[in-house]
Amino acid sequence: MDFTLDETQAELRTLAAGVFAREATPDRLAAHERGGRPYDDALWRAAAQAGLIGACLPEDTGGAGLGAVEMAVILREAGAHVAPVPLQDALPAAMVLGRYGSPEQRALLARLAEGEIVLTAAPLEPGRELGAPPRTTARRSPAGWTLTGRKTMVSHASQAAAVLVPADTGEGAGLFLVDPAAADVRPAPTATGEPAAVLILDATPGEPVGPADGAAVAALRLLCLTAITACASGVLAGALELTTAHIRTRRQFDRALAEFQAVTVQIADVYIAGRALDVAVWSGAWRVAQGLDAEAELDLCVAAHTVTDTALAALYTCQHLHGGIGLDVTYPLHRYFAWGKHRAHLLGGVEARLDTLGALV
Repeated sequence: MDFTLDETQAELRTLAAGVFAREATPDRLAAHERGGRPYDDALWRAAAQAGLIGACLPEDTGGAGLGAVEMAVILREAGAHVAPVPLQDALPAAMVLGRYGSPEQRALLARLAEGEIVLTAAPLEPGRELGAPPRTTARRSPAGWTLTGRKTMVSHASQAAAVLVPADTGEGAGLFLVDPAAADVRPAPTATGEPAAVLILDATPGEPVGPADGAAVAALRLLCLTAITACASGVLAGALELTTAHIRTRRQFDRALAEFQAVTVQIADVYIAGRALDVAVWSGAWRVAQGLDAEAELDLCVAAHTVTDTALAALYTCQHLHGGIGLDVTYPLHRYFAWGKHRAHLLGGVEARLDTLGALV
């Protein structure tokens, strides 16, 4: 398999890298953290103006009609610059809504592409890993569908105009569009400080997104896995770049750290972990784009396991190679470690991913 990006994808990567490098500088990120805003509004608008939010949306909604690989390209750059915007949540939700939503629901996508609103998804439930059959129930009444259940770690729930919620209809897994203002939204802490919440649904109204045949829920699961693992891949790449620069310039005993064999072996391990994650992410994203769902699920499960295991260990190594400065929250490395840890939490941890991988093979 050739993992070389085509011309459009390479240009998109260059565009995304340029926007995030310009708009997500260390000083800007520090100012954002001090400000306490849920996300960087100016960066969100800049991403919209550059076409990054709309790149993967259908053309008839103001997007460019690109797919899962291009989404992974954008999110890898967002992770590499730890850009505090809700792209990881909005892009999978928007792509599913663009494929399965009604004309009225898809009208939200034009506003999203312009950076006017945020969309998010709620695939996680307490004690359940990403992709497990939903325990949240959806029941039809004369007034429409209502949902009852609990979703956890719903990113940017309070800021979102709508949330995509998987639920069991009794006849199959369905996907529903829910107004968070109609639910009980309770803030939940995250390692990164990114806003997240527990979404409590108690006969909460929801609009069905496509038929309740499980297809929309399966598409959301694969795109969410692609998004999280692609972002984590970028996080590790950014941490590796920062650490490589540090060991080249930091001197001990009149020698650069990079001249010590023990250091070179450890930084090589970080590089290998990053390459292994990249291979699984690109393979999974390509197969999602080709409609090869079964093969994509296996690739993305490998990627998810790598995020929770080898990649997370590699981030610890980056901290170790920085010495005491690696623990300083005023130094940029702490953002990469927190982002990597949070993505591992979203994926359920290493044991959960091993269970899923074992079941697939």
